[in-house]
Amino acid sequence: MTARPAAPARRRSRRDADRRFGVRLFGSAAVAAVAAVLFGLLLVLVESGWHPLRRVDAGAARWLNRTALDHPAWTGTLRFFSDVVWDPVTLRAAVAVLTLWLVHRRAWRLAAWSAVTAVAGGLTGLLVKIVVERARPDLPDPVAHAPGFSFPSGHAMTATTSFAILLLVLLPVVRRGLRPLFWAVAVLSVLGVGFTRIALGVHWFSDVLGGWTLGLAVVALTGWAFEAWRADAGLGRTEVAEGLEPELSGDDPEAPGPAR
Repeated sequence: MTARPAAPARRRSRRDADRRFGVRLFGSAAVAAVAAVLFGLLLVLVESGWHPLRRVDAGAARWLNRTALDHPAWTGTLRFFSDVVWDPVTLRAAVAVLTLWLVHRRAWRLAAWSAVTAVAGGLTGLLVKIVVERARPDLPDPVAHAPGFSFPSGHAMTATTSFAILLLVLLPVVRRGLRPLFWAVAVLSVLGVGFTRIALGVHWFSDVLGGWTLGLAVVALTGWAFEAWRADAGLGRTEVAEGLEPELSGDDPEAPGPAR
């Protein structure tokens, strides 16, 4: 007698879980769409030479260049962070090490997501640079130089994708009380990368904004695909605050989790 009402309750619980999962999938797709639209709009404005945007770019470049010339020690610190700590080579190496660790843990899906996101981000940014062919700032007294084209900023885009990968992978193995600190480090690092590139005079403000939005679009798209993959594999739903694969904190990352 008591078993009969349990089946409808399970069905309702399953429907609620599927609805929440659908909302999260839709949210990921919406973030990707918004970021892609913003990047496309920015690209059009850059290509058309929209005067208000050019004025913002030129004003920020001149002001920060004067500040850098007046504070050589400060400029040296910016170079260290931009060319060493937040350099794309450094960040990609960190993601590569993380991916190898995931392979060692037999977290195959997460390792594939990490590698695909990093490679897709790098190739997409390079392709856009080649297509747009925007020149870098040409300042009277530059404090730094960089090769290649300017839009979008490769540093800004790599920082966005790399810190997103590191954050979404490592959150499950970090104590809950330390997670806000990890979020803060990731966000401040991404913002800091953009600031250093503008302050050193090797990128326009719109280059950095383009790198951020394009990187966010890539992460949102691959994250959306990963969530759909988890659903097909019969794994539990996740929250962003828990990372992409909460099972990573257990002995078997590939084991199905409880439905939520």
